[in-house]
Amino acid sequence: MELINPKAQAYAEHFSPQRDPLLNQIEQDSQSHPEKQMLSGPLQGKLLEMISLITQPKYILEIGTFLGYSALCLAKGLKPGGELHTLEIREETAAVARENFKKSKTSNKIILHTGNALEVLENLDKPWDLVFIDADKTGYSDYYRFLLPKIRSGCLILADNVLFHGQVLEEKLKGKNAAAIQAFNELVLQDTSVDKVMLTVRDGLLLIRKK
Repeated sequence: MELINPKAQAYAEHFSPQRDPLLNQIEQDSQSHPEKQMLSGPLQGKLLEMISLITQPKYILEIGTFLGYSALCLAKGLKPGGELHTLEIREETAAVARENFKKSKTSNKIILHTGNALEVLENLDKPWDLVFIDADKTGYSDYYRFLLPKIRSGCLILADNVLFHGQVLEEKLKGKNAAAIQAFNELVLQDTSVDKVMLTVRDGLLLIRKK
């Protein structure tokens, strides 16, 4: 289901220019990738960059690296001495992201981990300021439950694909991913320990702030 009018999308992108040559190159290269829809893209990427610049985090956690596009956007707002830790389960994909990171001005601030996200998180003990979840949809609720007790008050969690191609709007949910995203959305809705707002940007972005 096409949720966003393509003309409105193109208009918004025109007035939200992405002038980073590396990001533009990654976007161009991704067009031949079989899972190119997983790239955050210029509009959402710019939003992630703006959120990071506004919040000025010292420690950022990203679950789901893909080609490194969103990590590079988020890293732009890091405080001096800050770190972005990004998790990717697929070694082949991580290798591409590593090469992209090497070409950036923030390469020394980005630490890429490979493996099962929950297992990696067990060994990562940082006072996260900003978290971006954009990985396997069936894992969203588990990542949220794991992280919430560990993050500080004021930490912002961003969850991508919360509209899941419009499938969550159907009367009968089809497939495990749509069902998992619906369950995650309900979990956050019922959680009184956080403030939340869902944005209809791209495939849906849920902003969650721990009180």
